[in-house]
Amino acid sequence: MPEPTLYLFDGHNLFHAGNYADLRQLRDELASFVALKGARGVLVFDGSGEDESYGPLEVRYAANADTLLERLAAENRATQVVCLVSSDVAVRGTSGQEVQKRSSATFLGDLEAVSHTEDRPHHLRDTLDPETREKLERMRRGG
Repeated sequence: MPEPTLYLFDGHNLFHAGNYADLRQLRDELASFVALKGARGVLVFDGSGEDESYGPLEVRYAANADTLLERLAAENRATQVVCLVSSDVAVRGTSGQEVQKRSSATFLGDLEAVSHTEDRPHHLRDTLDPETREKLERMRRGG
């Protein structure tokens, strides 16, 4: 199965499935995840808020997040590998056969397993000089 190039995240669904202190923690973890994968991501929340970008992760708000996730899957599934992360069975069912689907719990479990498989912590940031780290952090925050 090819690696996804676009991840569509059901924001509140993932937030409630994980042990996050706040939405920023979820957003930052997902921004790091898609950046490390060399992919793009769209994190969608129900409600209103200001749409923002954090490097390769877009944060979007919609009156109905499920509808926006379904539309994004339909618009992109013909041109790239799409992975929808949601435990909402209806959204997963209407996103199309071409779309990879993962429940929030499975996705978070995979994230945790990856982070716990290393014998010792090794972070890319530890190998970068301070100037490069600062530039990358500005890019990640969209500045």
